[in-house]
Parts: sequence; structure tokens; C-alpha cells
Amino acid sequence: MLDRIRKNTSGYPRQFWTLFWGQLINSTGNAMVWPFLTIYMREHLGVPLTTITLLFTLNAAAGVVATSIAGPAVDRFGRKIVMVLSMLGSCLVFLAATRADTLAAWAVLMAALGVIWPLYRVGADAMVADMIDPKRRAGAYALLRVVSNLGIAIGPMVGGFISDISYTYAFLAAAGANLIFFVLIQARVKETLPPRRESAEQAKADRGYGPVLRDRGFLAFCAVYVLATMPAPMMMMLLPVYAKENFGVPVSQYGFIMATNAIMVVLFQYSVTRKSEGFPPLRVLALGALLYAAGVGSVALGQGFLGFVISMAILTLGELLLVPTATALAANLAPPDMRGRYMGLFGLTWSVGFGIAPVIGGVLNDRVAPVAIWYGGLLMGLTAAAGMMLLERRLKPQQETQGFDN
Repeated sequence: MLDRIRKNTSGYPRQFWTLFWGQLINSTGNAMVWPFLTIYMREHLGVPLTTITLLFTLNAAAGVVATSIAGPAVDRFGRKIVMVLSMLGSCLVFLAATRADTLAAWAVLMAALGVIWPLYRVGADAMVADMIDPKRRAGAYALLRVVSNLGIAIGPMVGGFISDISYTYAFLAAAGANLIFFVLIQARVKETLPPRRESAEQAKADRGYGPVLRDRGFLAFCAVYVLATMPAPMMMMLLPVYAKENFGVPVSQYGFIMATNAIMVVLFQYSVTRKSEGFPPLRVLALGALLYAAGVGSVALGQGFLGFVISMAILTLGELLLVPTATALAANLAPPDMRGRYMGLFGLTWSVGFGIAPVIGGVLNDRVAPVAIWYGGLLMGLTAAAGMMLLERRLKPQQETQGFDN
């Protein structure tokens, strides 16, 4: 497998590998904290689960605002500047988290992270699209997911035990990881913004999101993808509380459930992406959404650690198909001079889904029954799969002209 990866990635620029290794450091640090925030706030703030999920909605709403600004900024001022600001800002937020002990303080921090984190994603997605040929982008995005998930595999296992001692140490580790990646980007990454066009043509391209919002096919794809992404944050943010409160699964053991997701991505993401590249992308996305539905829905049948590991494995199979395929499709549908805006709008799909899904799950938990969370996620995934199949014919001409010539 390693020989195939070397062959298929030959010719990737050195700067891509800087992002690759930097993302490993960064994702490891963040994963020491993020999977356990729901439990941390639940225990330290003493508020209902619905209130905690509203903090994640605040985080997502701030992300929507930030991403809408980041897209035009990335196209106008460059990819690197927003990536640098994201890493430095994340470091400062995690340092501040060591002193936050009120609901108001956490509301500010969650909003700040919502503003900061999308900046890196928009800038990096656009930078990769600048550097990599359209037919090779899905593989490039898959490799970045592999190394990110390697960090996510390491982070929760270490972070679960560190958090049992002190959450402060976990916050400091995350701050240090973001600081290291900040230094790497500043020292080793060069700007990739394509040369700007002149006069009236450039003025037309600089009109914010207007051209993107007139691309109805792309908007329809983003809307369906929002629904497709919703089972994942529901699983990631609510399963730790559900498993602990209903089945006594401890925080340290839940880290291994999260690690199941990350290890599968590390081992299988690249090979799955290479095979799925031979099929129409929207059919791949429909299958991924079905697996998301099966994974989150099967949690309702689980009775403990092993059952939840199996559910996470099923959900991860869907993730292997969904995420790189959707990112590459969005990048390939974007004109070169508007990649920042297209990737910015695409980035909103995660923020919107992340903001809505946990709240729906929290309401279902508090007002219906804990198990109702997973039936809600099942319905979301099934609806998204149907939507992807309906979109296939509509987007087929654009796919064929932008590098998806299946």
C-alpha cells in the first residue's frame, strides 16, 4: 500500500507535505480536548444538555459568519494570512480555557473558536486546490484527512487519561500544538493565490458571494450536504454523554471509541478514496450518507462499549466516502479565481450541520428519550442519500467539465 501511495503522490509539492505534517501535530493537540468538551462543561457548569448543545450552536453560528468573510478574504488577500491567524487565535483561546469557569466565559470561548477554526479550513482547502491538479485533488484531500485522523486517534487516547487528571493540562497541550503549527506555516508555507485578473473582469469577480449564490447547482449540493453531515456531529458530541449517563462508559474508555474512527481513517481512507474516484461522485456521496444513517441509527441498539464501537465503525465507513469526495467536488466546481468563496460556502455546510444537529439531539434527549437522538440521525442520513441521487443528473454536466469525467 505504501508503494502505491508513493507512486500516486509523486509530484505533490513540498509545501503540501508541510501542511501534511503540521496538521498531524495540530490535530493531535486539538483532539486531546475537543471530544471531551461536552462532558467537561456538563460536569463543571451543571447545566442541562440542551444548554450545552446551544453553546455548540453558538460556535457554529460564529463559524458561519467567519466563513462568509474568510472566503472573499482568501481570494483577495491570500490563503496564508488566514491560516496563520487561525492557528495563533486557537492557541490563545485554549490558554484562556484554563481559566474559564462560567457559562458566560464558555459562551465567549466557543464563539471565538467558531470564528477562528474555519479560517484555516478555507485557506488550506483553497491552497490545496491551487497546488494540485483537479484529477488528483480527492487523493490529496484524503491524505490530509488520514494524517488529521492519525492525530485524532492519538489525541483522545492520551487526552482521556490527561483529562482524568486535569483538563488544564489538556488545554495547554492543545495550545502548544496550535503554536507549533503557527510557526511552521509562518516559516515554511508560501502564498499560492493565483495572479489577479485586471479591470472589469476582476471587478466583477470581486463582488463578494454574488457569483457563487447564482450557481444553483452548487447551492443545491451544499444544502443536501448539510443534511448529510448532521449525523456525524450528533454522534461525536452526544455519544460520550449518552454512553456515560446511560451505560456507565467512562471518559477514558470513550477515547478508544473515538480512536476507532480515527484509526479506520488512517488505515483505509486513501485506498477507499482511490477506488471511489472511479465512480460518479454523487453516487459515492449517496452511499456515504446511507452508511452515516446506519451508523448513527445503530447506536439505538447498542448496550455498551462494544456496541458503540461497532456503530462508530459503520459511521466511519460513510465518512471515508463522504468527506474527501465532497471536498474535491466542491473544489472542482469552483472557478480558479473564486476558490476561496466556493470553498468558504462549502465550509459552511459543516458549521451549519454542526450547529443544528447537536441541538436537535439535545432536545430529543431532554424531551422525548435519550434513544430518540439516534432515530433522528437515522432519518437525516436517509433523506440526504435520496437528495444526492436526485442531484446527480442536475450536476452531471458540471462534473464532466471540471475533472469528474466518469
